[in-house]
Amino acid sequence: MLGACGGGGGTNDADGGDATVAEMAVARGESADGYTAPDTKQSGQVVVSTDKPFTSYNNATEDANQSYNTFALALVQPGAHIINGNNKVVLNKDVMESIEVTSKSPQVVTWKLKKGVSWSDGEAWDCDDFYLAWLTQSNSAKKADGSKYFKAATTTGYDLMTGECKDDQTFVGTFKEPYPDYESLYNTDVLPAHVLEKQTGVADVTKLTASASADELTKAADFWNDKWNGFTKDLMPSAGSYALTAFEPNQSVTLERNAKWIGKPGGPEKIVLKAIPDPIAQAQALENGEVAVNSMAQPDANAATKLKGLNAQGVTFGAGPGLSFEHLDIQMKHPVLSKEEVRKAFFMCVKRQDIIDKLISEVQADAKPLGSLIFFPKDEGYKDVYADKAKGDAAESKKILTEAGWTQGADGVFAKDGVRASFRISHTDIPRRKQTVELIQGQCKEAGIEVKDDTDPNFLDERVSAGDYDVALFAWSSAPFKSGKKSIYETGGGQNWQNLSVPKADAALKQAVSQTSIADSLKYFQEADEALAGAYASFPLFQMPNMWAFKGLDRVYFQSYYGALWNANEWQTK
Repeated sequence: MLGACGGGGGTNDADGGDATVAEMAVARGESADGYTAPDTKQSGQVVVSTDKPFTSYNNATEDANQSYNTFALALVQPGAHIINGNNKVVLNKDVMESIEVTSKSPQVVTWKLKKGVSWSDGEAWDCDDFYLAWLTQSNSAKKADGSKYFKAATTTGYDLMTGECKDDQTFVGTFKEPYPDYESLYNTDVLPAHVLEKQTGVADVTKLTASASADELTKAADFWNDKWNGFTKDLMPSAGSYALTAFEPNQSVTLERNAKWIGKPGGPEKIVLKAIPDPIAQAQALENGEVAVNSMAQPDANAATKLKGLNAQGVTFGAGPGLSFEHLDIQMKHPVLSKEEVRKAFFMCVKRQDIIDKLISEVQADAKPLGSLIFFPKDEGYKDVYADKAKGDAAESKKILTEAGWTQGADGVFAKDGVRASFRISHTDIPRRKQTVELIQGQCKEAGIEVKDDTDPNFLDERVSAGDYDVALFAWSSAPFKSGKKSIYETGGGQNWQNLSVPKADAALKQAVSQTSIADSLKYFQEADEALAGAYASFPLFQMPNMWAFKGLDRVYFQSYYGALWNANEWQTK
């Protein structure tokens, strides 16, 4: 996850030239010491399709956090780094001067912000904004009863740090424990502190600390938690090359060049990011010229076949393994699934390779079942810790239940003490996910387990973070830093919606994120991975391939975490 995974250098000429899909993974503005937006030919509106809609300007809250917000905000909320299509971490020199470890014991990191960067409303993008990101995501301020003011999706890294503004351009983080993944911080979710101050009456966010008055902290938290949902133009300025200018709920969000941007202006005058849940409809829209780009975080075999067939019409198709993985999360408080033998039998009856062969192989021919929650197959440290737990063996699944005292009823479903081995799999209305559940239903029916389909278009937006499911089918997407896994799998973690508690994994994850080097952390991540597998609580299916297609533009690449718009400022019409 931390190293390059293929691809090569791109063309650097302003006309774009002809680049291979692999070369498109490298932005034109990249150099040895960082990224600076390049000269780009100006053009008009570009319409981009995606699977699900943008919903929130503040993607750092536990209720709003999802990839489709990140995709829309990549050019609106600039971070300290960009991450290219090869998952290489590159200093964002348009907004940063430097990031340095200025002390090793204790670890101190100094972020130097570039002077002159401003929000689209004219206010400075400066240290106040970094301080707000730290305050809201560090869990440092707590209520008298111990609960948190700010409902952050993750606190990993920020919770190890004390933040301080030395001046308007200098933010200093002092870590109580070593944190090798410090480059994972401040890459997204740097929000306008001045807007929060104006709306709440808080005079200076940098004066808000854990010892500040409950009234001040409550005012700030209430705004941060709730008021940056959806789109309200005056509350949601941009500090990047594009600003949000229009929003149609559940349909589209519009970005236009930010007139206050100090870097080189983006190519497209306007970018409309349009939600089209049906992948075949996305491909049809590209064929008809209704959109110029398909960006599909959800791979679909039928859409892939259609898009590959449009090559003669000038359509370029791209696909490859990403930084997301499809999985099944079990709600550990569920009356049936809280029983370990039911979880074991469920894992055993699912035929993952059959699901992949039918639904994924057309997109990525060499796709295989994923054997880890922490690592991807090409990562150093990867071990398959699920192969012996998920054999797709209905007879073995039956044996597990029988030995635990379950008996098969006249309807073919196992039961014990009046409780049937029956539960729902909940998911969004993405066709591939419904097909996945249909396959699992047939596979597990042979094992005497009844699986019900629960398709809900609002599942990711409204239910998953509330733990409202028996089994949840969705994908986790992360930047190329393993420390982000901690908030998902530790007891009480901000994204641990399944009420999972594995003490051995908690201890290993705590050790993993506090080593002096990434290499030293690997063995602890491996320990956590094995402990989580032994809990039979979260079931990895496969590494998600990214899939995209485009026409009429010089180079588009779907970056696994930031989506297709990560370098849309560089897009040029052919």
